[in-house]
Amino acid sequence: MGLIIVLVICLLPIIYAVTTYNTLVALRNHISESWSDVDTELQRRYELIPNLVSTVKGYAKHEQETLARVIALRNECRADHGNVHHQESTEKQLVAGVQKLIAIAEAYPDLKADKNFMQLQEELVNTEDRIQAARRFYNGNVRDYQNKMEAFPSNLIAHGFGFKPHDFFNVDPVVRETPKISLAKE
Repeated sequence: MGLIIVLVICLLPIIYAVTTYNTLVALRNHISESWSDVDTELQRRYELIPNLVSTVKGYAKHEQETLARVIALRNECRADHGNVHHQESTEKQLVAGVQKLIAIAEAYPDLKADKNFMQLQEELVNTEDRIQAARRFYNGNVRDYQNKMEAFPSNLIAHGFGFKPHDFFNVDPVVRETPKISLAKE
């Protein structure tokens, strides 16, 4: 009987270590999966931007620098497959560019009433909602993973097996606030 108790006491830490390790692996895989969802929605945004730029281009011919900057940022973001922190930085620049593009459109009543522009703007709003939902899901998985990695005694397993922390992804939506743009020639 004493041998069984000693065996159980010796097996409990091993069972705990295996269970904790498997939980960390599952959480890490959830992060990868949810990042894929974020990336899919970002790709959708990247596909909308050239159409938005083309629509605005016909009305705001003297805003070529802004239009070119938005396309350059879109291309940079689309090609960026670095870490989350770096992508967050480039996405913030893209968001600011698209906000400026929408603000330019606000100055043109004919453009604001244009059917294509309105459809694109509505699609952009829907896409931004989807990005935010995917981002929240990703960040929730990162939070759960970080909590497991930092809590005692599971942190011993995490650090012992080389689990690395993940970054949260925080980018404001494109359509939250429209900056004011003056179209007066200087």
